[in-house]
Amino acid sequence: MRIPAALMMLFALAGCGVQAGPGGESEMHVPTLSGNPAIIIAHRGASGARPEHTLAAYRLAIEQGADFIEPDLVLTRDGILVARHENEISETTDVADRLEFAERKTEKLIDGTRYEGWFTEDFTLAELKTLRAKERLPELRAANSAYDGQFEIPSFEEILQLLQQHQEQSGKRVGVYPETKHPSYFASIGLAHEAPLLTLLGKYGLDGADDPVFIQSFEIGNLKMLATKTDVRLVQLVAGEGGPADDQGRTYASMLTADGLSEIASYADGLGPAKDLVIGRNVLGQLSAPTGLVAAAHKVGLLVHPWTFRKENYFLPTDFKSGIDPREPGDLAAEVRAFVAAGVDGLFSDNPAEAVAAVKP
Repeated sequence: MRIPAALMMLFALAGCGVQAGPGGESEMHVPTLSGNPAIIIAHRGASGARPEHTLAAYRLAIEQGADFIEPDLVLTRDGILVARHENEISETTDVADRLEFAERKTEKLIDGTRYEGWFTEDFTLAELKTLRAKERLPELRAANSAYDGQFEIPSFEEILQLLQQHQEQSGKRVGVYPETKHPSYFASIGLAHEAPLLTLLGKYGLDGADDPVFIQSFEIGNLKMLATKTDVRLVQLVAGEGGPADDQGRTYASMLTADGLSEIASYADGLGPAKDLVIGRNVLGQLSAPTGLVAAAHKVGLLVHPWTFRKENYFLPTDFKSGIDPREPGDLAAEVRAFVAAGVDGLFSDNPAEAVAAVKP
């Protein structure tokens, strides 16, 4: 991913002052915004070890010491929030093998992109509960495929109940970090996220500014709406290219200018950037120096939680790979430490055990 030259200039002017050392790790440690250690957010649960967005993946992430678990939220036909990476579910469930649902296969235009498959909004919760999860990346995570067919699609309420049970049994409060997926699309079909999301958070005592909750979105409008309805902390996600689906005239790059970051800070508490926006890679695929985005975001009071940190060679910078097999684990800990040294306030990882060990040895 290439960062626009103008954006690089802005980050340079922000004055981060951190240079990359041998192996890509920073030579000086930049503090987090709060001064507290960076948090580890289990991306879709411990999805490097169990099929993503299952109670088994979330439970394992909690056991591995994650500070937060992250469910992506979509809605069913009867208005129930469930955890799936996308509302099109053929990649993550056995729906394509279920003859009773064959006629539900269809095409839809969502956020300007045409998709073919089976969609959660065409199923009731009861119908979805008859499906079983499967590994989304079997080519890279063959071991996870051994769990195919074992786990249900969890509702958001079941995830909150899991967190409540853990707190009652252990005394430790693990947070929840839900993402509203395609919120403007769901609102357009009468299935808006906001009401059921806030109702459930309130029911489980997770509706205050100091509670361990972040709500995140790649879109802008639903975050601005949520800012008027809840004290829960909000995070604006940004990708390395494109722009928010609900504002076709805006790019993510423009949102990372000084004015753009100030606007985000007017309705959100944090920024969730693609990790290459925090530390880029050189022409050899190695980590380079931090861009300065952390300093620029901290300057306007925004937390920074980049995504996504994974241990397979396929996802790692070349200086942290171990051999040439894309499936083999590389040095995820070194990559995590480089980003922590750059001052990130937290990070998303498919491998919370390794990320926790790197941040809190």
